[in-house]
Amino acid sequence: MKYRPSPSISALVVVSAAFFTDTILYYILVPLLPYYQRAYGLSQTDIGVLFGCYAASLLLGTIPIGKLGDMVGRRRMMLWGLVGLWGTTLLFAFGTSFSLLVFARVLQGLSATATWTSGMALVADHWPARHRGKAMSTCFAFANLGALVGPPFSGYISEYWGVRAPFIVAGGIALVDALLRVWLLQDKEKGVIEIVPLRRLLKNKTICLYVGVLGMGSGLWAILESVMPTDFDSRGWSQSVIGLCFAFAALAHTLTSPLAGAMADKFSRKNMVVAGLLLTTFLLPAPALVHGLAPTFALMIGLGLVATLVASPVSPAVTSAVDALGTGGGGYSSAFGLLNLSYAAGMMVGPLLGGVGVDAIGLKLSLAICGLGFGVYALVIRRLLPEEISDANPT
Repeated sequence: MKYRPSPSISALVVVSAAFFTDTILYYILVPLLPYYQRAYGLSQTDIGVLFGCYAASLLLGTIPIGKLGDMVGRRRMMLWGLVGLWGTTLLFAFGTSFSLLVFARVLQGLSATATWTSGMALVADHWPARHRGKAMSTCFAFANLGALVGPPFSGYISEYWGVRAPFIVAGGIALVDALLRVWLLQDKEKGVIEIVPLRRLLKNKTICLYVGVLGMGSGLWAILESVMPTDFDSRGWSQSVIGLCFAFAALAHTLTSPLAGAMADKFSRKNMVVAGLLLTTFLLPAPALVHGLAPTFALMIGLGLVATLVASPVSPAVTSAVDALGTGGGGYSSAFGLLNLSYAAGMMVGPLLGGVGVDAIGLKLSLAICGLGFGVYALVIRRLLPEEISDANPT
């Protein structure tokens, strides 16, 4: 019999590879936007539609796909996600019209929904509660790595080998991802699994509050990515320097995610989230208040660290809340569907708040008010979220 890793290690490897593939494919489009804009005569509104349709497909597809993952199994949904992934890659590589690009982006969002909801549920199935935080944060670290590598990889490859080259290479990465999914993926043998109605999850205070936390976390990056590049450009900084600002933040987030996940397994997730939200209150406006390159880099690294504190406890906390329902894991995919929905909402609302705020009251005051919102939600979490018993040391 051919050697296969344990089911828990297999789940970790497959989901980490899937998240890396998904995010690198998402981000390699960014440096190619000027080419598409020239090639197809796209307006700024068209570019907005191209990005917005991804988030829209996440919003529309998350709930039904999450419920389907609980019904048909994680493995089947992960394999179906491959179909969308390959379709996306081919359309981006060989599409010849703006409408095909939009269709590819919608397909990419649906594929990502299947991958992320079922992938995290798969990790929750195979990893015990006391180690889930570390396992899930490791998967997120690979997703962050894709976000870190994607833009410079795409820019370099396309400059020397043409605009199709990044997607062809991404197709090769997707092939490796496909082989891992086919070879290693297996659903966990279970007893009777209860299919949990969505309304039951929405009645759970812990789940709803943590869903809100993830929306705040994704909104944090969406705000920064939508308003700070213009401010950095006004200082005379080059595109590569602006890219480094965000690369340092992403790198800090990537490297600290597994450690924060392990901390979330041992210490109070509630306190970690509250600390991250409160620190965000003060750090979010800070890059607009300083103008030196070194302190700006330091602040962006700090924002990457607090983003880790905010996001890392969320997934293990939600799976623990689902476990407490006594459903045998039957609500995992639906619960991660809610998290996916919140993440997409943050992606959509963040740039809107940032852009409208900057136009109305200026960058500094707008970021200060947004930061205050994080502080208010920290107080909400502190007051309303029930006290937790550590999964690692139950009493």
